[in-house]
Amino acid sequence: MDSIYNFRKVSALLACSGQPTEGQLVEAAASGYETVINLGLSGAKYSLKDEAASVDTLGLAYHHIPVIFDDPKPEQLTEFINLMNSHHDHKTLVHCAANYRASVFTGLYLFSTGKMDESAMHAFIEDVWQPDAVWDQFIDDSVELLANGL
Repeated sequence: MDSIYNFRKVSALLACSGQPTEGQLVEAAASGYETVINLGLSGAKYSLKDEAASVDTLGLAYHHIPVIFDDPKPEQLTEFINLMNSHHDHKTLVHCAANYRASVFTGLYLFSTGKMDESAMHAFIEDVWQPDAVWDQFIDDSVELLANGL
C-alpha cells in the first residue's frame, strides 16, 4: 500500500492517499480494504477511466464525493463524515489526486469524532501538504462548524 502516492495509514481501519492505480486497488482489496471513498474528480488526467466499476469488480463499496479543489463545500464534509460514520467498522481508503483533499477531510473527520485534537489534526494534514488560503479557510470554518455540532 505504501506504493500509493502520499499514502498515510491512520489506523488498522483507515488510510488516505493520492489516486491509486488499478493494480494498487487490487492490492488494497487484498489487504482487506472494504470501502473506497474518492474525493477527486472524474475525467481528470489523474483519475481512472471507471474507478467505480473497478472497485465494484473487486467487491468493495465505492463512494464518490467530487470536491472541486478550489471550492470545497461544508455539505461535502457533512456527507463525508456521515459516510465515514456509517463505515466506521470497515477498512476504508479515502483518496483524491494527491491526498490533499483526502488528508483534510480525513483529519476533520478524526477531529469530529474526538480521535484527534485540533493540533494533531493540523499536524496530520501538514505531514502531507501545506494547505493554501482556500483550504486554510475551509479547515478553520469546518472546525468552527464541528465545534458547534455541524
